[in-house]
Amino acid sequence: MKYGFIGLGNLGANLAGSLVREGFSVVVTDIVKSNADDLLAKGAIWADDAQAVAEQVDAVITCLPSPTVSERVLSGPRGILAGLKPGSTWIEMSTNGEAEALRLAAIAEAAGVHMLECPVTGGVHLAAAGEITVIVGGDADRLALHMPALEAMGNKIFHVGPIGKAAVIKVITNMLAFIHLLACGEALMLAKKGGIDLAQAFHVISASSGTSFVHETEGQLILNGSYNINFTMDLACKDLGFALDYGRKFGVPLDLAGLTEQTFIRGRQAYGGDAYSTAIVKLLEDALKTDLRAPGFPAEL
Repeated sequence: MKYGFIGLGNLGANLAGSLVREGFSVVVTDIVKSNADDLLAKGAIWADDAQAVAEQVDAVITCLPSPTVSERVLSGPRGILAGLKPGSTWIEMSTNGEAEALRLAAIAEAAGVHMLECPVTGGVHLAAAGEITVIVGGDADRLALHMPALEAMGNKIFHVGPIGKAAVIKVITNMLAFIHLLACGEALMLAKKGGIDLAQAFHVISASSGTSFVHETEGQLILNGSYNINFTMDLACKDLGFALDYGRKFGVPLDLAGLTEQTFIRGRQAYGGDAYSTAIVKLLEDALKTDLRAPGFPAEL
């Protein structure tokens, strides 16, 4: 199949790159054309807008920053639905809330286009390697049709139910990651103030019952001082907002998530919405006038 890919930010460019690397014909577009330079050099095809992408392909994949942008790209002027043939597929890899996913799916279905929601988790570094986890909501037969493309982008594909359910579990995984990130910062600061070499502390925690994926990945970026996780404070606040909405909807008290959301709002205010989400640990570093640095850790994963 020939695929379109719209949204070539840090995550999307790597997902599209995996498709190109695995031999798929891919038509791409983005509001910043230079984001496509590397993909075009490797064989991707440029189109000027979403409709022009859709007119050339069997399915369109999007990876966009918000439900508002997704809706505009889907059904706005010169959007995806203006170009896709009825019976085609829209694969939405952005992180949306359940209500947004259901609403966008209804818009697509009204135009004869089937939606698969396929948010991803694991980080940009896994997307670059084609090893990210893909969470799928939607029809099983539709998933089977596009499984080769999803397997080109990820190494673990989970079908969690109908449209909307992938949105719920994706937000849950992000909520956990942000909580773990705050805990990682506190643990490293406690180690430093306790006189423990931070590199040694990192390795001890990694080999302990207290380790986490976030500690083992983003912890390295904290110790380097780059904080470069290619994920922003704005996106973190958006996802935590979705999580708290679910808590209210499902009647689940989310004490840790609520505290984490407030901390990230403070972090966004202090460092800006475009700051890396990992820089949330700087709130603690700045408050104690103590940095968390150790030699030998990478600036990027």
